[in-house]
Amino acid sequence: MAKMAASAVESGEDAFRKIFKFYRRRSPPPDFSKVIDFSRCAPSEQIVPVNLDPAAVSDVEASRVGLQPVREWRAFGLRGHPGFIFISNPFLCGAQPFWLRQCLKIYPQKPNICNLDMHMPSSETQDIWGKSVHSLRFALAGKREAKTLLERLRWVTLGYHYNWDTKTYSASNHTPFPRDLHHLSVHITAACGFPGFISEAGILNYYRSDSSLGIHVDESELDHTRPLLSFSFGQSAIFLLGGPCRQDPPTAMLMHSGDVMVMSGPSRLLYHAVPRILPAPPGHLALEKGDCGPASSLQDGSVLEPVSEEDWAVCSRYIQSSRVNVTIRQVLAPGQKFPETPSSYQRTGAGQKDGYNDGEADGESGKRKRSSSDSADTVET
Repeated sequence: MAKMAASAVESGEDAFRKIFKFYRRRSPPPDFSKVIDFSRCAPSEQIVPVNLDPAAVSDVEASRVGLQPVREWRAFGLRGHPGFIFISNPFLCGAQPFWLRQCLKIYPQKPNICNLDMHMPSSETQDIWGKSVHSLRFALAGKREAKTLLERLRWVTLGYHYNWDTKTYSASNHTPFPRDLHHLSVHITAACGFPGFISEAGILNYYRSDSSLGIHVDESELDHTRPLLSFSFGQSAIFLLGGPCRQDPPTAMLMHSGDVMVMSGPSRLLYHAVPRILPAPPGHLALEKGDCGPASSLQDGSVLEPVSEEDWAVCSRYIQSSRVNVTIRQVLAPGQKFPETPSSYQRTGAGQKDGYNDGEADGESGKRKRSSSDSADTVET
């Protein structure tokens, strides 16, 4: 990989893009032997253990959002990337089905905004789940029909809704942030040393097996001192974490269902991308709704609810070939307000254009207009 990065510099092609294309390649398939798998690794010269704060979140508080006690989390960092924290599936057995159900059934509901709203009347996107479950249940028996709205879903925005054209947030484009997702985020960030986190914006990306997320920096939030959280559910993916410029070769790692990433401090503004979705290896798609789940012994005050057999049939069908990623951000510093005019909206890198692609040969091909097709473009800012 180091030789590849050096070759990219010599040829004038940025190192990140070269490695992105390597992992995106279909024929011949790339060599995945250098990809870090935190679920199986131990501390090494490159991988360092991260000490969390078990006192920041009680066992009861963790359980209420479906998390194991903090002292049992396996957290790692990467040498040379201060502020990056990878937590290998901290969820309790049986808790992921609830969060996946929320991502597929609850969060796409109005008043939240999704890609389908760009070219369909709101009356048709009011109940994406309800309009999709019948066909998906029939598909379980082998009957194939046209794609449902749920299968055409590419992104959903929560809280302060991201404007894909201006790459900004605004006070006028805001709906209440889901309380359950906020509680989950608050406990993760507190354990990582960031008390008082306020979940103000969320972007859900819905990946198919041929999807990718292009090279970008999450910089549209006005406050970069607060961390960015990323939750993964469903199929696995390769995540590339680079440096502050695109000549820095990225490190490749696997994200499995239930894994959590926190980008804070210097890592908050690093380039990153997802070049490839991969089938979850045996034992990693641990989303079965079984007796070990919290449904039968929910804590008082728990945000989790039992997932019905009918709902789970649809969810499990969906994730057999798809992945859902949730990123949570605090947009404003305490007491900070949005500027009165867009021209005074200060942030760096306004010309950045790389984003999500569906079935493109190269994640650098840019973004299609979001109003043109339901299949185009999920983008993490």
